[in-house]
Amino acid sequence: MEITAAPHWQTVDFISDLHLQAGQPESLQALATYLEKTPAQALFILGDLFEVWVGDDVLEVGGFEAEVVRLLRSASAHLDLFILCGNRDFLMGERLINTCGARQLEEPSVLQFGTMRWLLAHGDAQCVDDVLYQSFRAQVRSGAWQQEFLNKPLAERQAVARQMRAQSEAQKKQLASTQTPWIDLDKQACLALLEAHHADHMVHGHTHQPAEHDLGGGHVRWVLSDWDLHAAPPRAQVLRLQTTDAQPRRLSLAEATSAP
Repeated sequence: MEITAAPHWQTVDFISDLHLQAGQPESLQALATYLEKTPAQALFILGDLFEVWVGDDVLEVGGFEAEVVRLLRSASAHLDLFILCGNRDFLMGERLINTCGARQLEEPSVLQFGTMRWLLAHGDAQCVDDVLYQSFRAQVRSGAWQQEFLNKPLAERQAVARQMRAQSEAQKKQLASTQTPWIDLDKQACLALLEAHHADHMVHGHTHQPAEHDLGGGHVRWVLSDWDLHAAPPRAQVLRLQTTDAQPRRLSLAEATSAP
């Protein structure tokens, strides 16, 4: 998918990995404040907006998910919204995206902003050394698996999601206890993707390791911050592109929502 910046876009923001969930209302409040005060004309959410998404019919229940959608819908009146599925909320569908007043991004997409082409992805597909995860990803991204899962009752899907989250947390703790190195995106996979799409820079989330990586040849990989307000210090950043700046700026939420 190719997106050309609209003429009125002077400021474009990128965020990812908010992992919104009912048990963490402070993250929802942070999002509400950001959406109300950001000076950006366009916002790209590059995956894992939700901690988990088990199907668009969850909107019929109301509650936390419906409140998130209400905030995004309200923001869409003054902000062009784009949403990419992540590894946690890959079941976000057309109904959800439309209700948010957003446009769904394909994986990957390219943004033409000024003279630069920005490749946008979640990032998990490029963690090629994580063989077990890539096998799981291929399974759950298949149309057959998704259709079978979405045909299950909502309560059963929610129970499966809780079980999968518990397994994921247990694996994280096990890796931490054994000091196993975390698996980053593969450099050659990123370069191949950039070259295939004639892009200069790659913007992604997923790893929760905000940084800038020089890939050589003028290619740079920009890693977005997750939003973890319980971390020490708290992590919740915005990557901002502006027509007045040659390079993106990494901003705290306070900086991203303050008057210019």
